[in-house]
Formats: sequence, structure tokens, C-alpha cells
Amino acid sequence: MNFLEEIKLYQPQGEQEKRQKEIMLHYIVMFYDTISYRNSMLFHMTASAMIFNENKDKILMIYHKIYHSWSWVGGHADGETDLQKTALREAQEETGVSQLKPLKNILSLDILTVEGHDKNKQYVCPHLHFNVTYGFIASEKSTLIVNEKETEGVKWIPISEICDYCNEEKMIPIYQKIIKRVRS
Repeated sequence: MNFLEEIKLYQPQGEQEKRQKEIMLHYIVMFYDTISYRNSMLFHMTASAMIFNENKDKILMIYHKIYHSWSWVGGHADGETDLQKTALREAQEETGVSQLKPLKNILSLDILTVEGHDKNKQYVCPHLHFNVTYGFIASEKSTLIVNEKETEGVKWIPISEICDYCNEEKMIPIYQKIIKRVRS
């Protein structure tokens, strides 16, 4: 299923997601042919993965080089219209875990602000990520691999300690929202 159809079917949980879904759909319809590519410089589609252990008391996170924080995994759609595939690909590339069991469809819709930053010796202007989050289960015994292009570490973090590891304050409520949904 393509991301337009999937987002249309998503049932927002709360006023914030309802409004963000409306905005996302408006611009996805207007820019459908280009919004899945990052050269759509003001806003583009991204997908994230929250990877839980079997007990759902830990999350597999990476230490992100750009944000200097422990964070979920994910990335740009880069033309892919199935965002769950994007989330799975990014999860495998950024952690090395090959066996990931999908939980359910979309866990969260979020419009994320990205500050201007340098990447690969080029400046990236501030922009928006129309982000769709998916959940996965993985074994804590999985072999972890650090993708040195993008990360400086990968490890299982107890859910109770997320706030101690994540220094991006704007992300903590999003992580907590997703954790609550997965655990309920």
C-alpha cells in the first residue's frame, strides 16, 4: 500500500495527530510526485522505526551523529512509496539487526522540524519531515552493527531511561506516545 492510502486510513489519536494528518494529506496530494524525494527541500516523507525487545521494556536506539543524541532509527523515503519498507530498511542498515517482526501498521504521524545542519560537508537548510512511525520487535540477542556513516553507537536502552539518553527534548513526548501505544 502506498503512503497516501495508508495515511488516509490511519486513525489519528488526539487533536495534534488529527491536524497533522490533515496537513500531511493536503501536501502529499499536491506534491505526490516529488514529496517522497529529499530534493523536495521544504518538506518530504520520512519513516521511523521503534524497535522493541520481546518484553517491550527496552528500545534499540542509535547515537545519531547529526543530533548528538540517542534516537530511534529511520530515514528518507527516497522515492519508496511503502514507508514500512523504508522503516525496515533503515532499521536494518542502522542497527545490523536482520530479523525484525513488524507490530502493526502506522504507530504515529508527526511533522518534525529539522534544523539547518551540515551533512557530508554540505549545508542542509531547515525543513520539515512528514514522518510515519512503525514498530518492530527484535531479539536482544541479535548481533548489532554500528553504521559509522550515520551513527556512533547502537544499543538497547531501558524504556525507563529514555529521558536520560535522549537530549532532544522535542522527541521525548513522541517516544513516550509511541511507547504507550505499543505497551497498551
